[in-house]
Amino acid sequence: MRTAEHGPASGLRVVVLGGSGCLGRRIGAAFRADGAQTHLVSRNPAGDGPADARHVALDLLAAGARELADYFGSVAPDVVVNAAGRVWQGDEAAMTAGNADLVVRLTRALARLPRPPRLIQLGTVHEYGAGTPGAGTREEQEPAPVTPYGRTKLLGTRAVLRAVADDGVDGVVLRLAQVIGAGVPATSLFGKVAAHLGEAARARSRGERPDALRLPPLRARRDLVDMRDTVDAVRAAATAPKADVSGQVINVGRGEAVAMRALIDRMVGLSGLDLTVAEAAPGPSPRTDVAWQQLDVSRALRLLGWQPRRTLDDSLRDLLAAALPAPVNGRT
Repeated sequence: MRTAEHGPASGLRVVVLGGSGCLGRRIGAAFRADGAQTHLVSRNPAGDGPADARHVALDLLAAGARELADYFGSVAPDVVVNAAGRVWQGDEAAMTAGNADLVVRLTRALARLPRPPRLIQLGTVHEYGAGTPGAGTREEQEPAPVTPYGRTKLLGTRAVLRAVADDGVDGVVLRLAQVIGAGVPATSLFGKVAAHLGEAARARSRGERPDALRLPPLRARRDLVDMRDTVDAVRAAATAPKADVSGQVINVGRGEAVAMRALIDRMVGLSGLDLTVAEAAPGPSPRTDVAWQQLDVSRALRLLGWQPRRTLDDSLRDLLAAALPAPVNGRT
């Protein structure tokens, strides 16, 4: 039974696949705060998750549909959030295994249950491919991904939609803009910049001159969404009426295209560090990514009652607070 002390997910049983990842951990913690019974599933469960969450060690890449169905049958979840997968590491085959094949097995496992739970699949803006400068991409646009990550995530999205149509699975895909905030992967642009700023702050504290921040060409404009806003969208999708969201793809972003160079300059400015930013000149080889990404997020407001609440400065400050030494944090 839901109580006033908790959020709308109070009393639900929630399984988070990829529960040791930066986003999965935060999703699990948010459901716990809502009063849900959370189960965090990953190959190597983190030891720093919610104290009353159930940490389950399961190799999702190796688990078959029957093994997954047995696990879900033992838990009887109301909601399954798939925050697992491969981002930019590995080749296309590895991404296919984590972003597509896993989702196929997952949907087959859920379809075997007497009462399939709500499946929330976390997709990506990269499934769309190129956006139209000056306009937000709507969910109706035919995807045309240009990266292995986008292609394999699109296969996962299509597996969910097919399972809804053919097998009665209750599934929704949240197509996320680039997520930003504390805990972003160290391999991402913002993770690398944050790590460099942390090293620069420590060098300055030792009286040394910090190295310049050297970056690839930053000509793109990207839609970004705060980590906490992303978690809020997942929470909203977990309790939205089935008739409204099942079988839907829903964009989750800020709804604006932000110049990456300007955002990096702002990040350096917020750090309080006097640091040279050296951007490489564009090379002769063609880009394998797109120059413009902007999502139309009106469907999220209409179906989930969700809209972004945090500013970009909020996101950057969270990222910096996790990366910079405490004395520098106090001066930013």
